[in-house]
Amino acid sequence: MEWFSKFLGWLFSLVYSINGNYLAALILFTLLTKIILLPLSIIVHKNSIKLVKLTPEINNIKYSCYGDKDLINTKTLELYKKEKYNPLVSVFPLIVQLILLMGVIEVVSTPEYSGLTVSDMLSCGIDFSLVSKDVGGLYYLFPIIAAVSSMIMCITQNISQALQAEQSKLNKYGMMALSTALSLYLGFFVSAGVAAYWILSNLMSIAQMYILNAVISPKKYIDYAALEESKKKLEAIEGSEKSMDRELKKRQHDDYKRFFSIANKHVVFYSEQSGFYKYFKGLIEYLISHSNITIHYVTSDPNDVIFDIAKEQKQIKPYFIGENKLISLFLKMDAKIVVMTMPDLDNFHIKRSYVSSDVEYIYMDHGLSSINMLARKGAVDHFDTVFCAGQHIIDEMKATEEHYGLPHKNLIAYGYGFMDGLIKTCSTDPTIASGDFILLAPSHQKDNILDSCLEPVIEGLKSTGYKVIIRPHPQYIRRYPDKWKRISAQYASDPQVITESDFSSNTSIYQAALVVTDWSNIGYEYSFSTLRPVMFVNTPMKVINPDYKEIGVVPIDLSLRSEIGIEVTGRSADEVAEAAEKLLKTNCFSAEQISEARDRSLFNVGKSDEVGGKYILSRLSQKK
Repeated sequence: MEWFSKFLGWLFSLVYSINGNYLAALILFTLLTKIILLPLSIIVHKNSIKLVKLTPEINNIKYSCYGDKDLINTKTLELYKKEKYNPLVSVFPLIVQLILLMGVIEVVSTPEYSGLTVSDMLSCGIDFSLVSKDVGGLYYLFPIIAAVSSMIMCITQNISQALQAEQSKLNKYGMMALSTALSLYLGFFVSAGVAAYWILSNLMSIAQMYILNAVISPKKYIDYAALEESKKKLEAIEGSEKSMDRELKKRQHDDYKRFFSIANKHVVFYSEQSGFYKYFKGLIEYLISHSNITIHYVTSDPNDVIFDIAKEQKQIKPYFIGENKLISLFLKMDAKIVVMTMPDLDNFHIKRSYVSSDVEYIYMDHGLSSINMLARKGAVDHFDTVFCAGQHIIDEMKATEEHYGLPHKNLIAYGYGFMDGLIKTCSTDPTIASGDFILLAPSHQKDNILDSCLEPVIEGLKSTGYKVIIRPHPQYIRRYPDKWKRISAQYASDPQVITESDFSSNTSIYQAALVVTDWSNIGYEYSFSTLRPVMFVNTPMKVINPDYKEIGVVPIDLSLRSEIGIEVTGRSADEVAEAAEKLLKTNCFSAEQISEARDRSLFNVGKSDEVGGKYILSRLSQKK
């Protein structure tokens, strides 16, 4: 270290010899050290920009692999290798700067290295050899100014330095507090010359940062819009995890561990929430009654009915896995078959298995509507198999594959198991469609009946003399609780209108004399199970995929309405009243007509779960 101190001493004596003023020499010496270190500063600057440039991809890795630190580290290192980023590049310059600082302290505190004496350190009335704690007075300003300069440098870096600006508040203000406190404390124990060097170095570092930002602008390399979007996604999923209480986290941890402790899993069902079990019910019951396989049922709802069902049915193994941990579970999926009603596999955070390419993913829609129109574009592209409700789904799938040049999927003429259950229940229940009320059951998309034409529809229905029950979609109440409160208050004093928000029972649906909806599946389910017609209000159409026309297949949601009911605009109470009277008091749509429409629209009416179960068992036997 002595040789380095001698070199710095020689350098300092060189600048001191220019005019013999210690303060001027200190300024020039500090500037010279910045120039010497400039190549390293440029490397650090570029490396910082590169890391921030990669941050959106890093955040997306953290999002898509949430909960699996090993996988996050693996994929992050793969990204670093691909982009030729080395995090250690920024460490070397810091080590050099630390060595330089130690050398400067030695040179300033020991003027003999520069061939100077203590008397040479007197400049502008200041003795730079003195230590603040020893002499006090105005010399106390040196540690204070050093601390302030350190704080200003941290503030400017937090705002304008590419990498530091993207750090957390704790990192930003924690480092600022530490740096400021350290400068203040150490400033009392070093000579005024060393403190002056710190002050000058901090101020020159600020100037250097802005010069580098102007010459090598971070904005040219960093996509800040993508960065913000990735941060919001990550914050959302981290916030969801934080909201889970300790007991639930432990339960999730134990279930996650138990899931992967079981080898050779045959079938996994995934349910987003308890209400989705009804779509799997018949299929699961068929598999249990016709085989001894274990049904592994993963749900993101800790209160899912499956936990009670599993207490009685030992072939079902339920697991609670929250949405965040679900990402990791799907990446490590090791089952032979996975059945799910959730679309967009591999499009967003839920991916196909990272450890096995042999998993067969089956998409089973919870309705008979058009997938092409009412799901995102490409929503089922990464499934291997689709259980199709009717010929319209097969037509859509084939047209999509042909139009976009996609690989062919296994398209199974399955049907709609939930509908089969409804038909069976309604065929033996004498109270079906016998109520003295009309059910208004809209969907939850923008401009549904509740938001666009509620009053004329209600007035028209009331004119029939029937009571009117308003039953919103559960998602409507979740998304717009204030709107629902206003609607409930509006009709609270009307004895002919009832607002219903208890979804634990379907009595009001299937006992209704008439169902009125817009684009909800409830219309088809009511009509096909009771063989009664429906009133459809033509609010703005529910469309998730704006490009649905590209494949040239007319969605069943447009063609089926006129076969099982009357369409109205909903803008006139008289129009609604006339349609309601016709549907209630005439045989404008016979049970035979509706039954024929049902049989044309759905595969395997009454036995779809048998078809689906046989397919799964057949595939499992082939995978042995």
